[in-house]
Amino acid sequence: MKFGKRLKQQIQESLPGWRDKFLSYKDLKQLLNLISSAPPVLSGSVEYVRAESEFVVLLNKEIDKLNSFFMEKEEDFIIRHKELQQRIQRMIAKSGSEASGIDYKAEMRKIRKDIVDFHGEMVLLINYSNVNYTGLAKILKKYDKRTGGLLRLPFIQKVLQQPFFTTDLISKLIKECEITIDSLFPAPAEKKARGEIEAITVAGEGIFRNTVAALLTMQEIRRGSSTYSHFSLPPLNLPDTDVIKSVQLSSPIPIP
Repeated sequence: MKFGKRLKQQIQESLPGWRDKFLSYKDLKQLLNLISSAPPVLSGSVEYVRAESEFVVLLNKEIDKLNSFFMEKEEDFIIRHKELQQRIQRMIAKSGSEASGIDYKAEMRKIRKDIVDFHGEMVLLINYSNVNYTGLAKILKKYDKRTGGLLRLPFIQKVLQQPFFTTDLISKLIKECEITIDSLFPAPAEKKARGEIEAITVAGEGIFRNTVAALLTMQEIRRGSSTYSHFSLPPLNLPDTDVIKSVQLSSPIPIP
């Protein structure tokens, strides 16, 4: 399956509010087709130069869009992480009081669900970073190949410094979520030995369904590529966690 179709599938499997925040790969490809299909006699003409300029302008607008969304979600995740920690501390303080045991258990179940959903959204954001970088790298590679231009290297160097490509903070929050889950809701030893997480057993529901689908799509994109260079595909920049391992183990797709 070509990247454009895989990106469309990825968008459909993402959260509804995220679907217009992905790279406009189709628009970039259409503009590139217009440029590369121009007769040689028109190369260097005003129209040709204008089309090339529009392509660069659109690339920059797309990068700005990716950065804006990524930074908005990153800020939101920082706030939500703090709020979750505060909720947990309040419940821990209540655990030794005369608070109703039923109410306490119900609230802790809700907290656990919120942590798992939060974890899933953050994994989706890392995947968002990866798949959009892949789209940019692919369209730039096509541009250089079809036009003989040299946009790929300077743009990729620029992209590597962009906020949407920098996922270290999100990876750190993901790991902290898993540490919290392990400490508050320890899984039975036999499940840990198999690398299982309870949330994976309900992967067909809620945010985790989107998370699993996104990860499997990204794995297919990487496996289907004949090029693993620095420019064509990014590293699959996900934490080495039990949740990710469980998703990978549940996949029929070999992990490269």
